[in-house]
Amino acid sequence: MSLFRSLRHRSFLLLWLGQTISRVGDFMYEIALAWWVLEKTGDATLMGGVLVAAITPSVIFYLIGGVAVDRFSRVGLMLASDVARGAVVLLVSFLAFTDQLEIWEIVAASLFFGVVDAFFQPAFSALVPQIVPPEDLPSANSLSSMSVNLGRVAGPALGAGVVALIGSPLAFLINGISFFASALFLLPLLHLNIPRAVAEKGASVLRELREGFDTVLQSQWLWISILVFALTNITLAGPYSVAMPFLVNDNLHASVEMLGLLYAMFSLGYVLGGIFLGRYARIRKRGWLMYGAGTIAALLLGLFGLLPPLWVLIAAALCNGALLEMGHLTWVNTLQEMVPNEKLGRVVSIDNMGSFALLPIGFLLAGWATEQFGAPMVFISGGLFTAIVSAAGLLVPAIRNLD
Repeated sequence: MSLFRSLRHRSFLLLWLGQTISRVGDFMYEIALAWWVLEKTGDATLMGGVLVAAITPSVIFYLIGGVAVDRFSRVGLMLASDVARGAVVLLVSFLAFTDQLEIWEIVAASLFFGVVDAFFQPAFSALVPQIVPPEDLPSANSLSSMSVNLGRVAGPALGAGVVALIGSPLAFLINGISFFASALFLLPLLHLNIPRAVAEKGASVLRELREGFDTVLQSQWLWISILVFALTNITLAGPYSVAMPFLVNDNLHASVEMLGLLYAMFSLGYVLGGIFLGRYARIRKRGWLMYGAGTIAALLLGLFGLLPPLWVLIAAALCNGALLEMGHLTWVNTLQEMVPNEKLGRVVSIDNMGSFALLPIGFLLAGWATEQFGAPMVFISGGLFTAIVSAAGLLVPAIRNLD
């Protein structure tokens, strides 16, 4: 199948296998952590605070991470990141097993993950086009995203089962082991002759950052999209990450198994969207695809606030995931094709920083709004705002004509 053509390249195959294993562990950890915080405190604002702790360091360190990715070995940075995160999660697991785990320790671990992600994610995005030829990039990006989304499908389901039967500590332990498994798959890539961008002699970090910002500002479609994503990520991620456990528990009167099912359906939609887009060697009508998909996906998320029957929620989650995935993959392919690789690490970091800069505020607002107005209102208002902002992006010719 054309979707899997990038797996013919051994380096990418190893990278993809390691990340797939790691992502399953990540999402087991995520749902176990959400349920642990819910049972420990029952506080939506505190749950939002834990997510803020994870995202804030990434936003702060993304720019430094981007410079590092364009200066040093991208494989080496990823390997160090996996080992460090694995060690921290094993410590969290030990504390949980011995009933010593406290909220402040979860927050500290989340802060550490945020710092490490600021180096890992840009390195991954910039490495893929170096080990895969241009004609196979849509396949590689779709499969890379599918590894995340397969983790989102399997992780919540496995995590919910492990939490229900045994408890959160075991889910934490499995995630720690998965990081070391990912590191083992990265080891053979250290020996590859991958070209590294060489910084101009005497060039400072600030100068290299300025070059990255100049690249972004010279493309209207690029900086406007980052601004739009900064706004819409607030109102998409807040309901999904913060309000969803409370919607399930307080409004749907269901258990952690229901939470795992709904998260898995979103992720299965991502997989379907990736399968659809990965079959193409070139993606057309990119502006319409990204922004149109975002508009419809937002309305489907808002539907959750109306508390429809379960089959409607499942259908909305599937379609939402598929549309968001198509928009995301279109964006990733566009960056990799239109941004020079020697600047890609910095541009990806600027994109991540800009797109997620307001996310901590969104998590806090979602937690506060869930406490004040209830989870359904958070979904309805977030969906409507996101749809309006996404649709407005198509009024810009540079975006509408992006192909």
